[in-house]
Amino acid sequence: MAFGINREELTRWKKAVSAGEIAFLTHYWLDPRFPGMTTVTKVGCSDLTRLTHWCEENGLPAKYIHNRSPFPHFDLLGPKQAEILRKEGLWEQLERFKML
Repeated sequence: MAFGINREELTRWKKAVSAGEIAFLTHYWLDPRFPGMTTVTKVGCSDLTRLTHWCEENGLPAKYIHNRSPFPHFDLLGPKQAEILRKEGLWEQLERFKML
């Protein structure tokens, strides 16, 4: 279950993903398979080659890309999520979702 984002943010993410950009969308998220995790960042890109390369550059296993047309994405969780958001300079997402 996702919450903590608005339609405008989701629309902006979908537009960027569809354009082949690497796009980040963080939201609150609860899933019993991942106890203690309260947020997820979806790193999306419709260009699977580009998304695969991005995963490899960041030490992430590309085999976990969710190849879901039209919005393929990789789910970032836990410490790696905050690390990459810092690396990408996405301070608003870090502050808003209390990952600082």
